[in-house]
Amino acid sequence: MTADPASPHPARTGDDRLPGDLDPRALVERIIRVDQAGEYGARRIYDGQLAMLDKRSPARAAIRAMAEQERRHLAAFDQMVAERRVRPTALMPLWHVAGFALGAATALLGERAAMACTIAVEEVIDEHYARQSAQLGDDEASLRARIDEFRAHELEHKDTAEAHGGREAGGYELMSAAIKAGSRLAIWLSERI
Repeated sequence: MTADPASPHPARTGDDRLPGDLDPRALVERIIRVDQAGEYGARRIYDGQLAMLDKRSPARAAIRAMAEQERRHLAAFDQMVAERRVRPTALMPLWHVAGFALGAATALLGERAAMACTIAVEEVIDEHYARQSAQLGDDEASLRARIDEFRAHELEHKDTAEAHGGREAGGYELMSAAIKAGSRLAIWLSERI
């Protein structure tokens, strides 16, 4: 949500609310809660991949670099949770196990499968972050800028995974569809629980 150039007033989060929509504060809390959970889940996926991927794999360095970026994203959302007193999702213990398991399982299928996982997750996160950015007004410009920055990083991760042959993984379409469905479900649950 950006300001209408013809309007003398900056756009504010919630200006286009409909009956039944979250109020601006609840919307921002939901955004921060789900993004913290998502970045935590991403970190756990990479932890699982690094634990299981062959130590000689050429993809290890790329995965390590992506994991480090996810750690920085998580630290930023951890700070926002504390500063804004946002309740984290109650599902963090589930994401701790599920994220690691997804990363480990895809890595056990091989380097390309691990990269296919990254592509699928990042495609969902790209849509998710774009939707969130559009919901925020100028009153939340710093949060919107952070989300836009992290979205750009996630797209870089997708590009890296494609460059490492992720789309060439055996059963790519099926694996991608399953991971995307799981990612969307995790987003929906983490927003609400």
